[in-house]
Amino acid sequence: MSQRQLRLGFILHGVGPGWDDWRHPDAVVDASTNFGFYKRQAQSAERGKFDYLFVADSVSINARSSPHYLNRFEPLTILSAVAAVTERIGLVGTATVSYTEPYNLARQFASLDHISGGRAGWNVVTSWLEGSAANFGKDEHLAHDTRYRLAEEYLDVVKGLWDSWEDDALVRDKATGQFLDPDKLHELNHKGEFLKVKGPLNISRSRQGQPVIFQAGSSEDGRAFAARQAEAIFTHQETIEEAQAFYADIKARARGYGRDPDGVFILPGGRVIVGSSEAEAEAKYRELAELGNLENALRSLGRGFNDHNFSVYDPDGPFPHAVAAEGIKSNQSQSARVLALAAQGLTLREIALRLATPRGHFVGTPEQIADRFQHWLESRAADGFNLFESLPGQLDIFVDEVVPILQKRGIYKTDYPGETFRDTLGLPVPVNRHTAARAARTAA
Repeated sequence: MSQRQLRLGFILHGVGPGWDDWRHPDAVVDASTNFGFYKRQAQSAERGKFDYLFVADSVSINARSSPHYLNRFEPLTILSAVAAVTERIGLVGTATVSYTEPYNLARQFASLDHISGGRAGWNVVTSWLEGSAANFGKDEHLAHDTRYRLAEEYLDVVKGLWDSWEDDALVRDKATGQFLDPDKLHELNHKGEFLKVKGPLNISRSRQGQPVIFQAGSSEDGRAFAARQAEAIFTHQETIEEAQAFYADIKARARGYGRDPDGVFILPGGRVIVGSSEAEAEAKYRELAELGNLENALRSLGRGFNDHNFSVYDPDGPFPHAVAAEGIKSNQSQSARVLALAAQGLTLREIALRLATPRGHFVGTPEQIADRFQHWLESRAADGFNLFESLPGQLDIFVDEVVPILQKRGIYKTDYPGETFRDTLGLPVPVNRHTAARAARTAA
């Protein structure tokens, strides 16, 4: 019996993360705005005892955006609906600090936390697409390092608003007529570099105290922010050796900030393709790869470079290195992977097609998939994985055929250990800062 437990999340990705996934004969073409589709996937993931569901987001599109990005649900809205048809699985939504007011965001996630019985999580992002600024009346998109400074202050403000209410502030005594203990409701009165927020928040803490904090980003700024603030981190590495290095780096940084590194989960993304034999799994991968084309692969490539249009270049020529600056301003970790391939001498066509449908590490039989998951877990390359459905029907195949193997090996739970998301992850309920200060004064 392994003492460490594998963590699994499932991305509710509608018609899929690629430009051509919707073309599969069995794909639901309106999946990104089809609640029935989300409900079925959420319930399948919960049947498989996944730790959480995840909804990604961005606030800028154009005609080159992928089908799912073009037309999809807002995260907090769909997760509130999914909360009503699930019972234990965590509900993680993406929201940007660059284009959302902290008071509204704190209120929305606190509401989801109450609606779901303490199952909310927030994926903190800064938004990398410059087109986002114009959608919110801004003349300029903040620079990469400035966005992370904002994120630090923003998260502190939101956590402060979530602590507006001490857990016993609501007296609700019908006999005396006292509804609230006013000494236990607190204004924030924050004034910082970017934000000015008075408070208090108009909704109390949930059963898990505060939503679980997620973050994605492998740049230097992203790693530093994650190690200080995040409880779970989305990432991507091409090899297990790179994953082990990232894992060791983040855990060491977290320890350096006085945090328990076991309370910071590293979760690489993964596209699992399960077949009854190796040959069948490979055939399914080819089925997926053949859905794509060069035009859409180039569109996908542009996403990490501020939606740059790569179709204007010779696809059989070298990667246009002048575009690297767009990646530095936009998505540093994603663009760095592209530049690493370019350094190997690959053509623009080769880079685009390789990244459009990556084979990944998890194509094989149920036993082979379980072996690889266990190897990544036990070799300290990951604490788990953030998965999405590679082909229609693959989620149920994974739940029915891979999950039982993981459970039999003792590295994956057979049931949820409690009712809240923090119960599932084994994370403590954050102590309310005002309650802690009151206890310290009393002790003194």
